[in-house]
Amino acid sequence: VQLQASGGGLVQAGGSLRLSCTASEGSFSRYGMGWFRQAPGKEREFVAWISRWSGILTDYEEYVKGRFTISRDNAKNTVYLRMNSLKPEDTAVYYCAALGGSGSYYYSTSYDYWGQGTEVTVSS
Repeated sequence: VQLQASGGGLVQAGGSLRLSCTASEGSFSRYGMGWFRQAPGKEREFVAWISRWSGILTDYEEYVKGRFTISRDNAKNTVYLRMNSLKPEDTAVYYCAALGGSGSYYYSTSYDYWGQGTEVTVSS
């Protein structure tokens, strides 16, 4: 599975962005999907996750709860991350990833496939 992330850019604090991640194949719905981010000089960290199939389950890291929303459109093989009320500390490269197994969605090592990343910069 190849994942293509897009939608990053430069935005002022308080603004919004919507990231997209499109998969190359039709079996997309069988994967749980996650978003991670990596700021300069920091470890890659979990941001959000949505369950496979209908995406009825979601989870977020504490610092983005209430501001970010993950969703998926299986007909388009795409997962989204809507980011509102952006803060300068949200500045990072954002990665989408596909989870096919039963590992914990919180850990990057559980994921099978990764997108190339899209850069988000939030100015103060």
